[in-house]
Amino acid sequence: MPRISTIVITFNEERNIARCLQSVETFSDEIIVLDSNSTDQTVEIARGLGARVITNDWPGYGKQKQLALEHATHSWVFSIDADEEVSPELGREIRSLDFSMDGYEMPRAVWYLNRWIKHGVWYPGYILRLFRRDKGSFTDDAVHEFVRVSGKVGRLHGDLLHYTYRDIHHHIEKMNDFTLIAAREMNEKGRRAGFRHIAVYPLLEFFKVYISKRGFLDGLAGVVVSVFHAFYVCLKYAKLHELGLRSQSLDADHLHSTDKTDTGTGDDGQ
Repeated sequence: MPRISTIVITFNEERNIARCLQSVETFSDEIIVLDSNSTDQTVEIARGLGARVITNDWPGYGKQKQLALEHATHSWVFSIDADEEVSPELGREIRSLDFSMDGYEMPRAVWYLNRWIKHGVWYPGYILRLFRRDKGSFTDDAVHEFVRVSGKVGRLHGDLLHYTYRDIHHHIEKMNDFTLIAAREMNEKGRRAGFRHIAVYPLLEFFKVYISKRGFLDGLAGVVVSVFHAFYVCLKYAKLHELGLRSQSLDADHLHSTDKTDTGTGDDGQ
C-alpha cells in the first residue's frame, strides 16, 4: 500500500474534527490540517491527534484545498472535509486497494433528521477524494469545488459519511451563504436569471429529486430535502436576478451621469 497524505481544511470545527481525523488514522501516513484562524479548540484538538497544522487566511474553498494539497508530501492524497467521516467499510476498502487507478470516487451519505439519506439528490453523490498527488488538482471555485484528475478513475463502494447540517436552521444558513456565493460567481461570468430560472427550474428540480431519484423512499426527510433543494435553486437564481438588476441600475446611473457631463447641464456649464 502506498503512503497517503490526508488533507482537511478547517474553521471552528471543534465539534467535528476529532471524529473526522480519527476515522482516517488507519490508512494515513500524514494528516495535514489547513486552518483559517479558528477561534475555538480546532487547532488544539487536531494537534493533539497528531495532525500537522498550518494556518492560512480564507481565500475560498477551492484555493484553500489546493494549498493544502501543495503541502502534502506523499504520492497519494485523501481529501476529507471536517464534517465528514470515513465509514469502517470505506476504511477497509482503502486499505485493501491495489491503487491501479489514478483516482477513486466514493458514495457519500448525509445524516439528516436522524437518518441516513439514501436517495434523491444527495445519494450516492459520488465524489472523488482519493488520488495520485501528481495527477490531481482542485478547481478554484469559491464553493462546490472538486478534484480534477488526469488519468483513470475507479469507484469505491464504502460510504463517506457527511454530517453537514446540525439542524434545519443550520441548513437554511448554509443555503443562504452558498446561494449568494454561487450567484456572485455566475454574475461575474455575465450570466442572468429570468422567469424560467426562478419559477420553472425549482419545480422541475423538486420532481426530479423526489420522484425520478426516489427521494420519497427517505420518508418525511426526503420531502424536506427535495423541497429545500428546489428552494436552493430558486434562491440562487433570485439572487442572480437581483445582482443583474443592481448592475443595470449602476450602468444607468453611470450613463445618466455621463450624459449630464457631456451636455454641460452641471453647475459648471451654466
